[in-house]
Amino acid sequence: MKREVPLFITAAAGLLIILSFFVPHQIVSAFGFVLGGVNVLLVNFDAIYKRQPGWIYKVVLVVTLIATVVIGAVEGRGFLNPGTSSKWIYDNLYANMSATMFALLAFFIASAAFRAFRIRTLEAGLLAVAAIIVMLGRVPLSNLLTAWLPEWARLQALQEWILNVPQNASKRAILMGAALGVMATGLRVILGIERTYLSGEE
Repeated sequence: MKREVPLFITAAAGLLIILSFFVPHQIVSAFGFVLGGVNVLLVNFDAIYKRQPGWIYKVVLVVTLIATVVIGAVEGRGFLNPGTSSKWIYDNLYANMSATMFALLAFFIASAAFRAFRIRTLEAGLLAVAAIIVMLGRVPLSNLLTAWLPEWARLQALQEWILNVPQNASKRAILMGAALGVMATGLRVILGIERTYLSGEE
């Protein structure tokens, strides 16, 4: 029973996830949101109870989470209609805080790229050049800097080509490989062939 029960649970969960792709309703996604919210509350309640460092920020997180859920539940399906409290929270609080977080993230990415792009090989050099072209091409000022060049040689055109051709090709290849790997591993687990999670047995 120590092996049969975990195998049955794994197979049932795997089949349930597969069947969810054939159901038009987003039941699994909704359950995931509920489970994630409950987990956030439990983790933060424990941190608040133990007065861990930064617990006051966790109080703010818990209060805002509960308040947002309650407001959305009271307003019903039209919670994002113009004039609702949820719409005001989204436009004036969530959108602004998201923009601030992404703005700070840009500086962290730039500093990490500076440390990571140590050009020691040809591949690292190509990666650094492509990253610089893409970052500069996303800035409106790049149009002025390369306005004297032919249209195909401008930074904006080059970054669009990098994103649409080599980047897309690489991304699709990686996604296809990952999908095949996930399918193979999933079938092995569901069919009971892969048992490494059971006492380390093959």
